[in-house]
Amino acid sequence: MKVVEKKLVDELPERTEGARRATGVFSGEEASARPPATAAPETEVAAKAQRRRFTAQYKQQIVRAADRCTQLGEIGALLRREGLYSSALTNWRGARDRGELEGLAPKPRGPKATAADPRDRKIIEQEREIVRWKHRAERAEAFVEVQKKVAALLGTPLDNERS
Repeated sequence: MKVVEKKLVDELPERTEGARRATGVFSGEEASARPPATAAPETEVAAKAQRRRFTAQYKQQIVRAADRCTQLGEIGALLRREGLYSSALTNWRGARDRGELEGLAPKPRGPKATAADPRDRKIIEQEREIVRWKHRAERAEAFVEVQKKVAALLGTPLDNERS
């Protein structure tokens, strides 16, 4: 009968040669670089990413700096250093060339609010008034019908029937 030795989990595993071990040690890694088994991995909650907003002054500064670049690769270095895409620089240059100062300022997101037309407000008021008059006319007609029925029951002629 063969006796097989079992290694404890806390023991450091041997180096492997080109294969991954179930313990998580890869070839070429030092076993001593592994964190202790008792330490829990730290969890870090990343903050929700927010859209970057650039001021008009910053945009103008970048456009001017890009215009001063004369040698090959300087604009790319500028964009990498600032963490910008070339499309942003193109958009900012276009806005500057068109003379759109507001084009360089950050724009509010979402649907654009439109000013209410005073004619629309007047139409709404008139529609409400028409509905009120219709209700009043319906009540008056109902009152006249009641008067006719009462007159018919009492046998008294109405004014229009007398003539």
